[in-house]
Amino acid sequence: MNNTNHRLSIENIEDAIKIINPIFLNSPQFECKSLNETLGLNLIIKNEIENPVKCFKARGSEVFISKAKSGSYIICASAGNFGQAMAYSAKKKDINLTVYASHNANAVKIKKMKSLRANVILYGNDFDEAKVEAKRKAQEIKARFIEDSLDIESLEGAGTIGIELLKYPKKIDTVLVALGNGALLNGIARVFKHYNPEIKIIAVQAKGAPAMVNSWKTNTLIKHEKSETIADGVNVRIPIPQALKDMKGMVDDAILVEDESIIKGMKLLFKHLNLEVEPSAAVGIAAILENKSAFKNQNVATVICGGNITKEQKDKWLK
Repeated sequence: MNNTNHRLSIENIEDAIKIINPIFLNSPQFECKSLNETLGLNLIIKNEIENPVKCFKARGSEVFISKAKSGSYIICASAGNFGQAMAYSAKKKDINLTVYASHNANAVKIKKMKSLRANVILYGNDFDEAKVEAKRKAQEIKARFIEDSLDIESLEGAGTIGIELLKYPKKIDTVLVALGNGALLNGIARVFKHYNPEIKIIAVQAKGAPAMVNSWKTNTLIKHEKSETIADGVNVRIPIPQALKDMKGMVDDAILVEDESIIKGMKLLFKHLNLEVEPSAAVGIAAILENKSAFKNQNVATVICGGNITKEQKDKWLK
């Protein structure tokens, strides 16, 4: 399949590899025998937390900042990980970055953003409220607003994960990808559907925050007044219409998972791999736990997309 009409260019994804700091590239991808035996399949882990910001987002932020002028002023909104990544990349070019996050955002992520010299403004009760205010402020002061999953650079960065996964020596049947605003899913899906369209791409979101999945399944923009899940990275109430368009023809299925299953997935990753992951990183494992027969004996890949977890969360969920 060669969908040249898609807004995400394969050539630009390949070019992104040359731009991104190598510290964020070629993340570990491997199998764990004991975990595979527990799950009843061959699980290929793509570990995106062994880097300075402990998540995949810097792949995109490196592309953004490569195009920005030193000393420029940028505003973005983040549940936490995107803001950290933008702060890390912006620091090297002395870019004035303001990140809007909610009052309920992960404290570890907020602390990291501040330590990287980002100006952090807490607003609203969730990510979507913070994003609306960030957009308003950027328009008011005529600053550039960068929107993760809408601006193409975030997809180009995420697409490099797909390029790396395609090089795995074993045939992959299915890829389970966390779905928040859509950059990770759409970047990876674009690569796989271009080079190997037979591989199934399945989006995974928390049942307590189903707006993206329900919108995609019904081909209708569905917004929610509130959502509730422990997985802040996939907690989206207001879908980005363009992200839903990006999913068309690229995504084969979507699964909603319970928070209880996410916690079980986190525990399994800690027990078998000693990985302390945030909830969004375990949604792929949760999807397997809730649908074991559907994936039995398959070669399934999933991306461990973030590892920024507080001590309180570790004590509550991993012990």
